[in-house]
Amino acid sequence: MKIVKKLVVGALALTLGVTSMLGQEKWPEKIVFGVIPVAGSTSMKENFGPLADYLEKSLGIKVELKLAGDYTGIITGMQHKHIDVAYFGPKSYVEAAKRADAEALVVEVDGESGLPGYNGIIITKKGSGLKTLEDIKGKTWAFTSSQSTSGTLVPTVMFSKKGINPTEYFSKVLYSGGHEASILAVKAGKVDAASTNNLDFNRGLGKNWEKEDFNVLWTSDLIPGAPMAARKDLPTSLKMALKGAFISYDDPEGLKRLKNRGFIKGDDSVYNPVRDLMKLKEELKNKQ
Repeated sequence: MKIVKKLVVGALALTLGVTSMLGQEKWPEKIVFGVIPVAGSTSMKENFGPLADYLEKSLGIKVELKLAGDYTGIITGMQHKHIDVAYFGPKSYVEAAKRADAEALVVEVDGESGLPGYNGIIITKKGSGLKTLEDIKGKTWAFTSSQSTSGTLVPTVMFSKKGINPTEYFSKVLYSGGHEASILAVKAGKVDAASTNNLDFNRGLGKNWEKEDFNVLWTSDLIPGAPMAARKDLPTSLKMALKGAFISYDDPEGLKRLKNRGFIKGDDSVYNPVRDLMKLKEELKNKQ
């Protein structure tokens, strides 16, 4: 992985050198780095703060970490040019590409599998006796955000394929706002079951919960990894520098906090399968 990163970063450095010779574009004095709220604000600062500091040192300009209360806040922030670069989920990126002219730079690599993707999961509390999808019928359920891929889109498509209407299948359906909130709600017995993903689940292990606290009822197929995306109208040389900085980020402690193995080059086409899922969701909805 490190060898690949060095090769890619070297190529990016060469490209930036050519850009400089052609005439360096003027960079802003500061950029705002937004992150979707997959966890509480304290956890998000702990997880993404070191990466923001690294970007600041690598770019030589101030990088402000921006946390929002919901996924839509990050999309809207980029749309109105209050956010320059952001960590999105796959679905929220697709929305940002459409509404805020976001451009995917790199893709997150999962810390366990080493693949540029992750899996959606459905969890219940250990000892609840709820171990299958049939068991949770009539129980309380939590999605995360309407813009979440693993927290809403993927399980909704799965439910639709099985002929399940969540509002009828469950006694109560709510939106927690984030993956950490959903997982903690299941742990505390506030909801019976929830959709989340293995990456955000692993981020809280040993800190907010243990693997033994839960049953995993269902695991999805691989979902494309979360992207780091920039506003398309940023200077080309800045976007290339951001891409190089993300790819070269290899701080062991920082990656441990993120629960990933770093980032690899990616582009908008990586998320076409997510667009297909969104289209399928609408088609299934219209058939009901």
